[in-house]
Amino acid sequence: MRIDIDHLSYTELVDLNNRVVARLRMMEQLRAHEAMLTFSVGERVEFSGKMGETVSGIISKYNRKTVSVISDEGVTWRVSPQLLQRSSPAPKDEKSIVDSKARRRKPRR
Repeated sequence: MRIDIDHLSYTELVDLNNRVVARLRMMEQLRAHEAMLTFSVGERVEFSGKMGETVSGIISKYNRKTVSVISDEGVTWRVSPQLLQRSSPAPKDEKSIVDSKARRRKPRR
């Protein structure tokens, strides 16, 4: 379908632009949500870190657009679900890393 925008006024073009941007954002959120649903909280995953290193950890939480992953080193990462891959079995002390991270959080009021 071809849309002729040559006859639109400035105000109409701005409105059209806002609608297109909103639609694209919604589509991206749906895509992220679909990818999120392929993983479960507590599942072991891996992804490439900022410096290209492979980071392994477990999913601790779903966010609006990302997934929180606690790495084997105890660092929390917020990662786009499209970048995650399922990982090999966990090291023996994985449960202690997750438990210690959970204990450090302050309760919400």
